[in-house]
Amino acid sequence: MEKFFEKALEQLERLTKLDEDEVKLLESADRAADELAESEFESYISRRFNEKIPEVLSRHGLMGVPISRVYGGKGAGALVQALVMERLGQAGMGVVTFTDVHEFLGSLTIQDWGSESLKQRLLPQAASGRSILAYALTEPEAGSDPASMTTSYKKKNDTYYIMGSKYLISNGSIATQMVVFARSEESGRITSFVVDTKSEGFEVDMKLTEKPGLFTSDTALISFNELEVGGENILGEEGKGLHVAYSALLNGRIGIASGCIGVMEDCVNKTIERVSTRTQHGKLIGKHQLVQKHIASMASNLESSRWLVYTAAMKKQQYDQNRENVELRAEADRASAIAKYVASRCAFDTSDRALQLFGGFGYNLLSPVTRHFLDTRVARIYEGTDEIMELKIASSLLGKDFEAYR
Repeated sequence: MEKFFEKALEQLERLTKLDEDEVKLLESADRAADELAESEFESYISRRFNEKIPEVLSRHGLMGVPISRVYGGKGAGALVQALVMERLGQAGMGVVTFTDVHEFLGSLTIQDWGSESLKQRLLPQAASGRSILAYALTEPEAGSDPASMTTSYKKKNDTYYIMGSKYLISNGSIATQMVVFARSEESGRITSFVVDTKSEGFEVDMKLTEKPGLFTSDTALISFNELEVGGENILGEEGKGLHVAYSALLNGRIGIASGCIGVMEDCVNKTIERVSTRTQHGKLIGKHQLVQKHIASMASNLESSRWLVYTAAMKKQQYDQNRENVELRAEADRASAIAKYVASRCAFDTSDRALQLFGGFGYNLLSPVTRHFLDTRVARIYEGTDEIMELKIASSLLGKDFEAYR
């Protein structure tokens, strides 16, 4: 097991005891990350979705980590979920993005908000890897403000017909089912649905390949042309879809922040190896003081972010055990925003420093730290931009009267 990851587990053991099943799950994540390294490299160079991701995760039992054992998942708590994502993050943010969307924005949202029959129908397939989930909230003109979405639906009896477009949808062209948000033409209120991507009226308009990174993650522009969905596929209550969206993002932010920890670990490991073996100006570059300054900043980024992420995960775990406690939810929401804000910025800075220390070889897609550099930029945008995280954190302390947006 990778040394930073192993050391973190040793430190965590002082705070909370991991049981045998949890340790085995982390060992599975370790093996999966190692197995994905080669295909991530090959897929990145050819700028295509890494088709090995769902295959490898399924084989190692990692497609339903947060899902209850009742539905075929592992039933892992938020802290172990974070540790799994951390280890996968060392393989790359493409792996993290796929997993975060499928498990935390997709499966976990269905588990939290779906009817029992919907959970029985969809979650076992998702947990086994027989289906892939996506989450469709963002639109071309509705990103940080989901309440401004224009995708709409009309209702006839107990059947709903969805019209509109969604943009930058991870897993968008490979998903089997998709969590979709749309506004009622009658009331204007937003509802969350689960739709089958094989339904008539579902269209992948374009695979978005011209991204400045995250090449191994599938991203698409999709549209709905009077896509028909039954009332049994509603998540939560009709007209209260934003509650579903925001709770899903709480889960997803911890997942992304955890992946960023793994990225930083990989950057530090590879940079230490590089500066300990390369000679310039008559000595190993690791002996140059300005190089050591970068190493110190990278290590500080990693360790300061790590404990914010673990704290957020533990607060989320406390809330999961007492879902009626509004104060616990507010604490978990704020902690997840802080963790995501800090970890994503630190991961981008750490990968930038790593690239700098790799020198000319770093300015090349063959370099692993450069792939991290390109990929972590989006971590400061998706699932809540830096600016939205700042506003969330501040208003959570100042109170609702100080909210900059509603």
